[in-house]
Amino acid sequence: MKAVTRSIITRINSSDRRGGLAATVLLSSLLSLPLFLLTGASQAAEAQFPKTIAWSAYPTGTGGYSQAVALGNILQRQYSTNLRVIPGRNDVSRLATLRAERVHFSAGGSESVYAQEGILNFASKIWGPQPVRALLSNYSDACSFSFATAADANINRVADMAGKRMTFVQGAPSLNNATAALLSYANLTWDDVIPVEVGGYNASIDAVLNNRADAAGGACNSPPFLRIEASPRGLYWPEFPHDDAEAVARVRDRLPWYVPHIAIEGANIPDGGIEVFSSAYPFLVAYDFTDEALAYSMVKVMMEHFDQYKGNAPGANGWALERQKFEQSFVPYHPGAIRYFREIGVWTEEAEALNQANLRRQQVLKQAWDAFLPGAPDDYREFEQAWLLARERALEAEGLITLGEGL
Repeated sequence: MKAVTRSIITRINSSDRRGGLAATVLLSSLLSLPLFLLTGASQAAEAQFPKTIAWSAYPTGTGGYSQAVALGNILQRQYSTNLRVIPGRNDVSRLATLRAERVHFSAGGSESVYAQEGILNFASKIWGPQPVRALLSNYSDACSFSFATAADANINRVADMAGKRMTFVQGAPSLNNATAALLSYANLTWDDVIPVEVGGYNASIDAVLNNRADAAGGACNSPPFLRIEASPRGLYWPEFPHDDAEAVARVRDRLPWYVPHIAIEGANIPDGGIEVFSSAYPFLVAYDFTDEALAYSMVKVMMEHFDQYKGNAPGANGWALERQKFEQSFVPYHPGAIRYFREIGVWTEEAEALNQANLRRQQVLKQAWDAFLPGAPDDYREFEQAWLLARERALEAEGLITLGEGL
């Protein structure tokens, strides 16, 4: 019991240093959850879970939420463990619950990378660079983000986007930054298209349907695109040929976690698929302070029971072991995940070298943040702009990419 008490007090103190919940709130939340204790090296290869674990995910009805529910059925049947899925309506809310230790893991998207970098929604004083750790990536048969265009706009290739009307989603910098990255494939920028401001994702689809825009960004299998396909305008996906090495490099310089991908699933995707880019969705992450044995167990169960849940939710097949891209990751992996991957012999020297480089990047970002804070401006906007400049200089000094323009 003394050891348990010391563990709780340590977590409270570390949470305060990270700027998390107040100590009393954290103590209450910790005591409301079953404790997860290590039981010795002799059981290192066994999956170990508390009575309840929790994920944050996209809202009810999304692919990430449905996949978590499918996995929860396995955990309940095989391990008598309940998986609570807490929906988060935006990028910040999903990671806020993870940082506050109200959930053990987060199944989100690119927001984990933006949190690592301390940019966009995470460039504020209460955030800054976050020590996120990857567990698993889902690369489904669709794609996480590409250009869905009206067929009557005659956008047959990315270069044809010049002069066309592209939706700009207010309050969604991650979407707009992804658009900028894909435009760079053809050496285009937002200045080369006509931005059409919309109030949200569904409004983006409506703008194309109502002939206010010619293209919108989104996942290849996103249900709203069926509406464009069925409309008089029709739906077309311009491809991003992977054999153009310079064009691929331009995109990945902006979004290094976007990888060349063949999408075979989605509205009006032709037989044989199309060449696009994609990122992990869901992207299962933890923090550096997440218990190693719990992270190991989560990865082990998801891999070893894959065949039991892969067909129980749309896109769940994307969690397959052969779809993990260790040598292309932009976020360092959690030691618990690495332990499992080493056990089964898939963690390569290349993966380890990249992981060490990713850890070094996070260290550079943290040092830049710690040096910046004492003299930072009080004004919110001035703070953000000054931090982004300090961040860019720190990364450039180490020869690291800054993720391009427009942050």
